[in-house]
Amino acid sequence: MDSTKRGRHDSSPARADPYLTPVKRAKTGYGSRNWDHRDWDVEDVCVFLESRGLGQFQEIFRENKIKGIILQDLTEEHLKELNISPVGLRVELLKCLRTLCQNSPSMKVFNDPIHGHIELHPLLVRIIDTPQFQRLRYIRQLGGSYYVFPGASHNRFEHSIGVGHLAGCLVQVLHERQPELQINQRDMLCVQIAGLCHDLGHGPFSHMFDGRFMPLANPKKDFKHEAASVKMFDHLIKSNGLESIMKEYGFHLPEDLNFIKEQIAGPLAHEDLEQFNSSQSSSSWPYVGRQEEKCFLYEIVANKRNGIDVDKWDYFARDCHHLGIQNNFDYKRFLKFARVCEVGNKKHICTRDKEVGNLYDMFHTRNCLHRRAYQHKVGNLIETMITDAFLKADPHIGIEGSDGNLYTISGSVDDMEAYTKLTDHIFLQILYSNDPSLSEAKEILRKVERRELYKYVGQTHPSTRIKPDEYDRLPAELASSTPQISTTDIRLSSDDFIVDVIHMDYGMKELNPINNVRFYCKSDPCKAVKITKDQVSQLLPEKFAEQIVRVYCKRMEEKSLEAAKRYFVQWCMNKDFSKPQDIDVVAPDMTPLKASWVANDEDDDEDSQHAAIVQKSRIKLFSN
Repeated sequence: MDSTKRGRHDSSPARADPYLTPVKRAKTGYGSRNWDHRDWDVEDVCVFLESRGLGQFQEIFRENKIKGIILQDLTEEHLKELNISPVGLRVELLKCLRTLCQNSPSMKVFNDPIHGHIELHPLLVRIIDTPQFQRLRYIRQLGGSYYVFPGASHNRFEHSIGVGHLAGCLVQVLHERQPELQINQRDMLCVQIAGLCHDLGHGPFSHMFDGRFMPLANPKKDFKHEAASVKMFDHLIKSNGLESIMKEYGFHLPEDLNFIKEQIAGPLAHEDLEQFNSSQSSSSWPYVGRQEEKCFLYEIVANKRNGIDVDKWDYFARDCHHLGIQNNFDYKRFLKFARVCEVGNKKHICTRDKEVGNLYDMFHTRNCLHRRAYQHKVGNLIETMITDAFLKADPHIGIEGSDGNLYTISGSVDDMEAYTKLTDHIFLQILYSNDPSLSEAKEILRKVERRELYKYVGQTHPSTRIKPDEYDRLPAELASSTPQISTTDIRLSSDDFIVDVIHMDYGMKELNPINNVRFYCKSDPCKAVKITKDQVSQLLPEKFAEQIVRVYCKRMEEKSLEAAKRYFVQWCMNKDFSKPQDIDVVAPDMTPLKASWVANDEDDDEDSQHAAIVQKSRIKLFSN
């Protein structure tokens, strides 16, 4: 960005003249755009108080050595401890100090297409202006979906800035609405930084990298982008010397760094955290960044309790905007009603009881986005093809990391210097390479660009949940399901099929996330209550998770595709899966072989007995 628009506070005109006395500085106007209060010493603060008609507090500030960097952390409780009274004077002094801090010359304004003009603290800007964060400019937010939705060209960069902004909005609302929570400026900055940096660990094409590529390229590593974000955050702080700058802004290290990282990835193994969240009487506090009385702060960026967090708020709004899909959730309404209540012996972010229906709509919106965009059958297919290309290219790519060592695509996650250089550009690097060892990978990517894609065969729902350790066997099972009624001599092998198992849920697997949300009533905003599904509506879903199985065929000729569809139908019969939607069109002669697939065709027949006779006749006819 243009340095003239985002110059640092140390280049301000007042700082350029070291011979200005505090009196002269006061005459130039403290809180104006040419001076930063965080650089003031005790006397500078006293001169400011005098210039604002608050000179009676000068001696108190001198005795307690209150410098400019402390001003933003002062609360009414602190002023009480300083014996500043009465209440009216404390309010007047706080209002003056907050106006000063809000008008800080180093707050930078970003014009975001989703949230409008937003202000970010200079420390967040310093983080943004690093190679590790700038890397996010070159990683597509929705991966392969860009090949289906032409507007989905946005990147992790702007999403991360949006999440940092929304994190600040929510923590500021709680701070202003409930001063007794004692949320200080360090808390606010830590929450904003966690929101800003929560996606630093994403690889090329975002979730394609950790959801498809890494499990195949290095299944033993159990790669998670959240853990990679923590490693990248550490690398960002150390390689850019930001620890000293954070200390200048009043951070307590390593406590605040731990708090930021815990918000991104959590403190413990997932099952331990689940156990902690499920027990309201648990005495084992797993975090070290903040004490348990501020446990609600961990629910802002990545809410592991119920999934209602600012990360979702931003990607709902941003993705819908770029996809051309209506967003039915308004986070601004949630902000109006958010407050912290006691639940057992823990504090949690709650909302009004009347908002329960809107929260169900929020999770329904999430599910719709997955169905219509994130799990689009062509988008997933393209990501599968790109994954195949990356797997073939993996051993032949060298990315220079620390100490000059070279890393493969999958190996780069072990070295953050190498990982910083890994973005979506690897696609073009392979596509335009003349290296013979990359020829197979290059040809796959050329097919993606020419839209010569693997062919979609069909979709079904399994009768029982397919476990991850069964995924590898599915193509072989499918290839062995030779159709009972064969119309061709073409035989297919397991290498000809791709079986994609997709999970659809409300964000917490089979669980209803609203069961982990607490609400308050207008009559008693301090008491948290649970609202069951039956109290909301009879039209809400009975189940909150399902599996979808999609099959693709790598052979593109028409006869092979026709044969693949018949293999797929036979496989669905053998496994007792649901009836594929287009089976009556692609294989009408196979439909009668399974009685349950024909019964629905006779729903309008008034004579059910006649329908049964017809069904038996069909089975006999096609069995001969």
